[in-house]
Amino acid sequence: MTTPAVDPAPELHTSPAASGAAPAPAARRIPVAVWAALGIVYVVWGSTYLGIRIVVETMPPFLSAGARFVTAGLLLAGIIAWRQGPAALKVTPRQLGSAAGVGLLLILGGNGLVVLAETSIPSGLAALLIAVVPAWVVILKALAGDRPTAGGLAGVLLGLVGLGVLTLPGLSGDVRVGGVVLVVAATLCWSVGSFSSSRLPLPGNPFTASAYEMVAGGLAGVGVGLVRGEHHGLDLSAVSGRSWGALAYLIVFGSLLAFTAYAWLLQAAPLSLVATYAYVNPVVAVALGALVLDEALSWPIVLGGLIVVGGVCLIVSTERRGKG
Repeated sequence: MTTPAVDPAPELHTSPAASGAAPAPAARRIPVAVWAALGIVYVVWGSTYLGIRIVVETMPPFLSAGARFVTAGLLLAGIIAWRQGPAALKVTPRQLGSAAGVGLLLILGGNGLVVLAETSIPSGLAALLIAVVPAWVVILKALAGDRPTAGGLAGVLLGLVGLGVLTLPGLSGDVRVGGVVLVVAATLCWSVGSFSSSRLPLPGNPFTASAYEMVAGGLAGVGVGLVRGEHHGLDLSAVSGRSWGALAYLIVFGSLLAFTAYAWLLQAAPLSLVATYAYVNPVVAVALGALVLDEALSWPIVLGGLIVVGGVCLIVSTERRGKG
């Protein structure tokens, strides 16, 4: 997964750039800084799937994921206290409980299950399976009484068809079906967490909320790792240098830099432009997996990926028009 504070269905966010008239000429004068930040989100988040796959080569899944987010959360909290003062970290017990609950869904359920799944399936396939998250969020919104548009419904159907095609490698035995099931479960956890985050009393500062979510979810991940016995026989000296490097990359770039860029983009760029990360990230992930790890690109992965990305494009474009 990408980062706990980010809603994979961008239509749930509001931003000054997306709430006004947003005249067409403004879209043609997008600052270089916006493109730079968008590039960071595209490449870094797309590369996190590769990073996870390299980490679990020699590190246990839940312990490594838990350590990643506890470290990133504490670093983010330190940055907040340094830049805004310790008062910026103050929250009510209700806000803290909500942040912890969302963190459990996003970090432990969403990210943790993906990390576990990537011990048995390619990183590119995991990214394509995760791309269906916006479709789940549309379904959750419909269950809550928010009737989807015809385009949004068509996008959901396309996404589910693509999801079915992507599961074929597992059904055929080319990959472990258990890994595919784990990622699908992760997308449901991530979707519920994202959907709930807009309806719970979270801290007003999104960076503060993210810090508490990461620490809570990370601690839970460490706990699950200990219960699973991942610490038994763990020899840190046997962990490869590239796994350590990948973990550091995920902490600094995946959980801090990219999130900061995304949060800034929500205030500085049209939401319709920011939302494009939802269908660019999987493409980046598949390309990196094939180039760096020689992951096979079978026809179900290519076809299913194209269908899923097409469905996400339809959902994002429909929501953009609906909020215009």
